[in-house]
Amino acid sequence: MRIQALSKKRILWMFAATSLVAVFLYVQNNDISTTKFTIINQKVPDAFNGFVIVQISDLHNMRFGKGQEILLQKVSDAKPDLIVVTGDIIDTIHTDIPLAMEFIQGAINIAPVAYVPGNHEARIDNYGQLINLLSDAGVRVLENNQFNIERNHEHIELLGIVDPFFKAANVSLNALNLQDPTSFKILLSHRPELIKLYASKNIDLVFTGHAHGGQIRIPYLRGGLIAPDQGFFPKYTSGIYFEMDTMEVVSRGLGNSIFPLRIFNRPEIIVVTLSNK
Repeated sequence: MRIQALSKKRILWMFAATSLVAVFLYVQNNDISTTKFTIINQKVPDAFNGFVIVQISDLHNMRFGKGQEILLQKVSDAKPDLIVVTGDIIDTIHTDIPLAMEFIQGAINIAPVAYVPGNHEARIDNYGQLINLLSDAGVRVLENNQFNIERNHEHIELLGIVDPFFKAANVSLNALNLQDPTSFKILLSHRPELIKLYASKNIDLVFTGHAHGGQIRIPYLRGGLIAPDQGFFPKYTSGIYFEMDTMEVVSRGLGNSIFPLRIFNRPEIIVVTLSNK
């Protein structure tokens, strides 16, 4: 009888431990965090003081509520003037373009949306279909091109390059018009590890993703365990990095791909407020 009681107690403890781990993993992979930064640069025009940019990266066909309502509410709460999507809204393993468009169709009703493709978009056969749907929805698709955002007769430049799976990054950057040194330049690019290249082109602010926050993070230590194209103990995984006069924002992203779990690395949206003082 005592052995049976001990066995039941052990089963209960195992059930409790398994339940706690399951809850922990669910939270780590589904509870979206919002990270806020204020970017101060004297080149920001007065008209853009307080301009809010929300960054979405590496959604990988992850669903956050019906119709992406949880994610869209997080974006809406930030009251953005612009939403930037830095690649991998779909996943090559389980590509679902209609699911990706659920977020886009909701986001475009919150603020203007600009998008650059990541490495997963480069690998799908129906990339053209995705781009057509994005353009038809009103998204500004940036494939080695740029445009000015105007406000009260002042402007900032928004530039975007495709992932190196499409074309080499230096070739993509050379396709851009970077002649005006006085203009505040924001670059959308999927790859954070190319920061030295961005800095060589005198880009002021870069939004990137791709690293998935290092996938598994150790509390209180910067960085993560592994990231695509950076390997183990990657350098550029989350937050802000500097190279010369270039500031790079790296999003931990929202979804997963080959490795299905995040640990101490919750999904993230980034909210950046521009300022010149």
